Amino acid sequence: MFPPSALSCWRKCCCAPHPHVPALHRKTKMQNTPIVAFDQVNKSFGNFVAVENVSFEIGRGEFLAIMGSSGCGKTTTLRMLAGLEAPSQGRILLDGEEVGDKPTWSRDTPMVWQSLALFPFLTVQENVEFGLKMRKVPRKERIERARKWLDRLGILEFADRNIAQLSGGQRQRVALARSLVTEPKILLLDEPLSALDAHLKVRMQSVLSNLQKDLGITFVYVTHSMSEAFSMADRVIIMSRGKVEQIGTPEEIFHHPTNRFVAEFLGSSNIFTGVISSVNGDTLSVRTKEGVFEIRNQKKLEKQAGDSISFTVRSEQLKLDLEDSKPLLNSIVATVVGEEFSGAMANIFLETADGLELQVQKPHEEIRKLGVRHNRNVVAYFDPDQCHILSEG
Repeated sequence: MFPPSALSCWRKCCCAPHPHVPALHRKTKMQNTPIVAFDQVNKSFGNFVAVENVSFEIGRGEFLAIMGSSGCGKTTTLRMLAGLEAPSQGRILLDGEEVGDKPTWSRDTPMVWQSLALFPFLTVQENVEFGLKMRKVPRKERIERARKWLDRLGILEFADRNIAQLSGGQRQRVALARSLVTEPKILLLDEPLSALDAHLKVRMQSVLSNLQKDLGITFVYVTHSMSEAFSMADRVIIMSRGKVEQIGTPEEIFHHPTNRFVAEFLGSSNIFTGVISSVNGDTLSVRTKEGVFEIRNQKKLEKQAGDSISFTVRSEQLKLDLEDSKPLLNSIVATVVGEEFSGAMANIFLETADGLELQVQKPHEEIRKLGVRHNRNVVAYFDPDQCHILSEG
């Protein structure tokens, strides 16, 4: 017998009985139905609102990442999907069925935990078999299925080892094998790479991404890391203070943040705020503390003179020149206050006389040829077409 305290958490999330196979005439409808839907979901803990009016859908076979800083509500959202927390208001649907009152064990939504939650008193093989054993799968079949997944994840040679004898990356693969051996339709992952070293994180990102594509099942992945979310996910949800700030592909969010929060959260965006002084077709003249800039209204947003406006210029789109160069359109004089090595690129940090902080990303060779150095005044400038207008001023 296993100690109840050690097994209860795993039973809740990973020991659902096999779902009934739907009738043939229902398959087309099921395929067209999002596998997950949140409909105006709220979750409060006393007076604290952890999740507020959250609505989104997840497609079948989609890799969705939920990203945000600590306390934004991302893990609470995942726990509600798993059935570990009940929504205070709103509906959560799995395969078109409302699951607000459905017990955790019956949802077939295994979770890979941040702590991995592997059983230290079981071998690698026994850990992977555990969910199958709880489903009363015959011993021969569960051994075969467990060994197949251990082999697929490259850790079959460790099948008889104790968990304490494995490296961090190997433990991560055991946790994945244990969750996937039950062949779920959806896998939940709560910051599973946070404890790994940098090089192991990169390797495991590749493992997870390739595994999800091969299996074709839905992954819902919670993280605070932009590199993890953007490198693996089909779509990303960015949350703040319990609310969804933006949903989109990594490319959409990276190039077109919907508001100031998203732009600041992603970093590497220079944000300018001012008032529109004139409108000439799709060109807006914007007066800011740093000067007057011309920007292109590429989305044809309804803007007129006197409107407040905020826009961003990404760090790699901001150009540099020497202070004594000829006057340039959309130029700002600033002082170099710092430099950061970032692989093949350098991040140059600038500050204007009014205290505006700017960031420029350029190849090291370009920085060297320009003669950029600490405390030197330079001119930063940008093209009107390389601006993104934020939907909130």
